[in-house]
Amino acid sequence: MTIEVHVPALPESVTDATILSWHKKPGESVKRDETILDLETDKVVLEVAATGDGVLQEAFFQEGDTVEAGQLLATIKAGSTSQSAEPSAAQKAPKPDSSSDSSKSTDVLTPAVRKLIKELKLDPAQITGTGKDGRILKSDVMAYLDSREPAEKDEKETRAISDSVSATLPSGARPEQRVPMTRLRSRIAERLIEAQSNAAILTTFNEVDLTEVNRLRAQYRDSFEKKHDVRLGFMSFFIKASIEALKRFTVVNASVDEKDIIYHGYYDIGVAVGSPRGLVVPVLRDADRMSFADIEKTIKQYGQKAQEGTLSYEDLNGGTFTISNGGVYGSMLSTPIINPPQSAILGMHNIQQRPIVVDGEIKIRPMMYLALSYDHRIIDGREAVQFLVNIKQGLEDPTRLLLDV
Repeated sequence: MTIEVHVPALPESVTDATILSWHKKPGESVKRDETILDLETDKVVLEVAATGDGVLQEAFFQEGDTVEAGQLLATIKAGSTSQSAEPSAAQKAPKPDSSSDSSKSTDVLTPAVRKLIKELKLDPAQITGTGKDGRILKSDVMAYLDSREPAEKDEKETRAISDSVSATLPSGARPEQRVPMTRLRSRIAERLIEAQSNAAILTTFNEVDLTEVNRLRAQYRDSFEKKHDVRLGFMSFFIKASIEALKRFTVVNASVDEKDIIYHGYYDIGVAVGSPRGLVVPVLRDADRMSFADIEKTIKQYGQKAQEGTLSYEDLNGGTFTISNGGVYGSMLSTPIINPPQSAILGMHNIQQRPIVVDGEIKIRPMMYLALSYDHRIIDGREAVQFLVNIKQGLEDPTRLLLDV
């Protein structure tokens, strides 16, 4: 019996996918639900698994090929066993306890984690897995890298990137390497150009004193985390403040469709998140109905999924307004680019203790620069400035967020 492996149904608006990598070669044994290959789309990586046990008989496409939904990818000869899969006498011998085996098998790793470990030349036996049955997740790899000495981390990452460039070149050469963009990176580039080409983008700035936000976080940090099992961060305050401002300035929550303005009566807030594959913007749907705890939990889940490469199309589709936090990387000031078809994006930045004048006295306060990039075709400067001032007021007096004043 022959089992056919087809390209799975792709989400709406996605017409094709690229074969990212094959994990099995013709002649190798496969098991039911075992990943055979990865398909990369504009936003996510899809794992294609075997639907039965057998031997991979034939693969009809190579890595880098573009395929469409329903196309035949490979065939599996059901019930067969490859010769390479038959254990030798040495393989049948008892194995030492896995806890002392420094060459822990990578067969149970997800494709994304396996690729990351290979690129960084890490030993999976040294990484503690927090997934089901001790499975290693991307977040575990990141935590392992962060736990090492910075110099060691930088040296290994740099070596992993540069080895393939300079390995065959003579001493003193000036190496270059041409690498095709991933589909995600290409899509990001297209959307950025689209935003700058089709919108009249202007940016207005302000600064916010986060003294009161810091006070509330310090006062309720422990009790909040104990009750909700999540840390009380800054993003929930910024999302709440943004929603209140969006309610007052509805055009900032709108989008342009040719010559029409579409006003959205709901608040789906996108939060820009960095991932190993590039910038992604998962969406908090109906964020106005979410509590501080709900927001923090959802953001935490999205961050983990972004690192593990498991964000779905449903997580990324839509959004009426976006918040980007460049401050986590140390940015002091930037002009964020609108995420089409949205009409505005809020940029958060690094918090620094700075001297400011308060009631005629110079005081040191935790200050952050805010940036609002907006589409000047439908949002006037007055509205943009007042919108940003409204966010500033909500953050400098957080009780306004609770009392709706």
